[in-house]
Amino acid sequence: MLCQECGVKPATLHFTKIVNGEKTEFHICESCAREKGELIPGTAGGFSIHSLLSGLLDLEGAGKEKSAATKTTQSLVCENCGMTYSQFSKMGRFGCSSCYKYFNSALDPLFKRVHGSTGHVGKIPKRAGAQIMARRQIDELKQELLQSITQEEFETAAQLRDQIRKLEKEIAQE
Repeated sequence: MLCQECGVKPATLHFTKIVNGEKTEFHICESCAREKGELIPGTAGGFSIHSLLSGLLDLEGAGKEKSAATKTTQSLVCENCGMTYSQFSKMGRFGCSSCYKYFNSALDPLFKRVHGSTGHVGKIPKRAGAQIMARRQIDELKQELLQSITQEEFETAAQLRDQIRKLEKEIAQE
């Protein structure tokens, strides 16, 4: 595919821009991208995962006064390597494995913002995952059971209890 700008060189950069729900694709060569001022991954001033992470870390304080919680977070220091949380937020990576422990209180909100949760769920393999999926289903049914009991929906609770017992028997037989 040739560059859409110059029509001479092969297009090596492919951009997709979505503005107001409208998707536009650009296929351009590196020199045309530099002329247009696009950020090129892997070059000076280009995009990196560390710049993305440091941007997410700085979202709390962007454009407003820093709260007391943010100031406390910024004063966190890893006792093993001496890295401060503000250094971590600028670099986007830890100094050592102990940083996880020392910055833990500040990381949970970050993980929740990025991933939507603080617990890792992961994927389940189809062949070997039947038992894992059954256990997850049991956990979900137990939550529904507790909710039914608190709402005094005892008939629904009895049905859920029976489903849980049936699944637990199936797991025990495997």
